[in-house]
Amino acid sequence: MNCKVLDSIALIITIIGAVNWGLIGFFSFDLVAFLFGNMSWLSRIVYALVGLSGLYMIKFFMYCTQDEEK
Repeated sequence: MNCKVLDSIALIITIIGAVNWGLIGFFSFDLVAFLFGNMSWLSRIVYALVGLSGLYMIKFFMYCTQDEEK
């Protein structure tokens, strides 16, 4: 898989996770639990993918800090 495609997928999943956390924080509404059930196997997969995507996004933070140092 092309790295650019993987980057885009990870960014989209991270944004979905951020929107879900925003909904939880502002309205106490968990969209993932609403759509897939409270801690069902499918919602756990979504939460795991969001977590892995967040970890993958650390590499973008590394790129940002390298640009500032130059």
